[in-house]
Amino acid sequence: MTVVIIGGGQAASQAATSLRQEGWTAPITILCEEDRPPYQRPPLSKKFLEGALEADRLLLKPEEFYTQNDIDLRLGVRAVSIDVDAKSVSLASGEKLGYDKLVIATGATPRKLPIPGADADGAFYLRSAADALALKPRLGEGKSIAIIGAGYVGLEVAATARKAGANVVIIESAPRVMSRVTGEFFSDYLQKYHVAKGAKLLLEAMVTRLEAEDGRLVACVFANGDKIKIDTAVIGIGVMPCTDLAEYAGIICDNGIAVDEYCRTNVDDIFAAGDCANHYNTHYDMNLRLESVHNAIEQGKTVAASICGKDKPYRQAPWFWSDQYDLKIQSVGISAGHDQYFVSGTPEEDSFSVLYFSDNRLIAADCVCRPADYMVVRKLLQDHALISIDDVKGADGDLKSLMARR
Repeated sequence: MTVVIIGGGQAASQAATSLRQEGWTAPITILCEEDRPPYQRPPLSKKFLEGALEADRLLLKPEEFYTQNDIDLRLGVRAVSIDVDAKSVSLASGEKLGYDKLVIATGATPRKLPIPGADADGAFYLRSAADALALKPRLGEGKSIAIIGAGYVGLEVAATARKAGANVVIIESAPRVMSRVTGEFFSDYLQKYHVAKGAKLLLEAMVTRLEAEDGRLVACVFANGDKIKIDTAVIGIGVMPCTDLAEYAGIICDNGIAVDEYCRTNVDDIFAAGDCANHYNTHYDMNLRLESVHNAIEQGKTVAASICGKDKPYRQAPWFWSDQYDLKIQSVGISAGHDQYFVSGTPEEDSFSVLYFSDNRLIAADCVCRPADYMVVRKLLQDHALISIDDVKGADGDLKSLMARR
């Protein structure tokens, strides 16, 4: 009974680790396209990019861990197709690997900016350690950097670049930063914070061309004809799930590989986990594809349990985090669709939480330097607690008292 895992990220490593923890003794093979063992992605835009974290500390597990646990970790190997009838995976080298159980943990890939010059020397997509290592020397004093896209990664890189002394302009086509994942109050707070730190912010701005001379980036050109001089552009306009292998194999995909609460696809003995998987979430009564470490870890555990015949459904309230300058941002839940919000704490002192409600029920929170608030809301959401905005107002800032109302 052989398990083959396609992918080299958090979900892949966790699935293999949890399989051994669950008592799986048969062969496990991880097919990792990169030439380094599975590693953490979040530090790429923060501590690793600024040089505060060495490359070996990025690793999720020391390389010898895989050998010690009899996990065949194959680096620099690319899977090109899956034969569901023959139960085999074809590699770019021409080799075929048979499997009894297959885990697809292929993650996501950066969405490309479809404009002239996006492939010039100096234009970056930050998805791998190699990307971060190439970008790092461009962040010093006197450098001019355009951050195209003001999501989590874009704002984190902007903060890292400003801390290194670079001139930074943040460019966002939407009316506000992080509009896809948070509310207007929190977006406004972040916008003011980044501007106060010296970044320039351009909203509702559309980049139409990255201008290059002799193949090197020199300017960013906008739809209205304006132009700014830059030597580096970091493009962070979202990611797309890597589903090609699954689609060609006849596995159902819809904004990711469709899985049930046990991470099973529609094809027997094939599972999916992590950024590439789209699951039904019981907390929000909707299908979600989540791009987070928490999701990758928990789905990796769920896959392992399912393979071992110990079904443990994935029913998690999602959570995320971000470090920007001195801000420790912790978010839990999905705020999309909220119709009310409440601010607890003191935004002027960079210590507060924004709680979101839909139909007078707590559904999410963004917490800035308020870890206790974050932990309370995370517990409440995980327990499906019915907390109204009046409950929160009545707590007078003491969110921990809400635990008694569950």
